[in-house]
Amino acid sequence: MSDTKATDKVVKSEADWRKELTPMQYAVLREKATERPFTGEYEYETKPGTYVCAGCGQTLFESDAKFDSGCGWPSFTQPAAESHVEEEQDHSHGMIRTEVLCSKCSGHLGHVFNDGPGSTGLRYCINSAALKLKPR
Repeated sequence: MSDTKATDKVVKSEADWRKELTPMQYAVLREKATERPFTGEYEYETKPGTYVCAGCGQTLFESDAKFDSGCGWPSFTQPAAESHVEEEQDHSHGMIRTEVLCSKCSGHLGHVFNDGPGSTGLRYCINSAALKLKPR
């Protein structure tokens, strides 16, 4: 995994975000909503490629790191570059979780859990609405 630095932050007005994103993308990326489990576009996707942020286009995950966790959302073992995601504590819904954000536009992506497979032991549980797949 490379650790390239994220470029300049993307800062837009909420009106601009609303114009550029679909209602579901806006709800997830800007309002920290979550799509219903097993309904996202990429939940069952197996095509090779790169998953980028639907808000700003920054590379987030590679298809090689994707796995079927059975949780209802696309899951990855690691980001494409550590510097492309940020983590914050999330105390919503009566629990403590680790939220995952795009480091370039601060868009909400999902959460990371310590119950994943392989050497990382991590499961990045990411909303499809926060992603766009660029096929190889």
